[in-house]
Amino acid sequence: MTRLRDEKTAPRLFRQLVGEIATLLLYEATADLPVQETTVKTPLADAKGAKLAEPVGLVPVLRAGIGMVEAALELMPDAQVWHIGLFRDERTLRPIEYYNKLPSSATVAVCLVLDPMLATGGSAVATIDILKKWGAKRVKYVGIIAAPEGVRALSSAHPDVPIHVGALDERLNEKGYIVPGLGDAGDRQFGTG
Repeated sequence: MTRLRDEKTAPRLFRQLVGEIATLLLYEATADLPVQETTVKTPLADAKGAKLAEPVGLVPVLRAGIGMVEAALELMPDAQVWHIGLFRDERTLRPIEYYNKLPSSATVAVCLVLDPMLATGGSAVATIDILKKWGAKRVKYVGIIAAPEGVRALSSAHPDVPIHVGALDERLNEKGYIVPGLGDAGDRQFGTG
């Protein structure tokens, strides 16, 4: 987390760290998902194992959430991936939807919303609103850093949605950025800031 926060961390390393931290968080976020017993054939004999019992949907919030998808697919290679694009109006700090690539109806048992930063909570709440209207029965939020204001907003709007984050920071500043935070996660991942 320290290297992720460091302003000197180059985009390539930043992306790598986002993936590593996301992997750890996703282990926790998926620990209670139901599994079913399965048998595989090894070179020597049959072996009992387990696989996810229900389909999982990954919903990265564009564009910063993209950096968490590969880690999620490493853990759940059969997960479905959809995208929801939101940007924050810098004047009002409210989310504005510009892209939605969900199928016509819900096709999974659980959706994991992937977004590295839970700042004001506006994008997370809007994304989960969209998913619930679409028909998602179970949703979990997976992020890397959160502000107390964002956690309160998300918990208040969707008390049934578990929140999994790697760090809870001090506060938001007057522009709605997490302090100490790490800056704009999308810009840092893609070298655009």
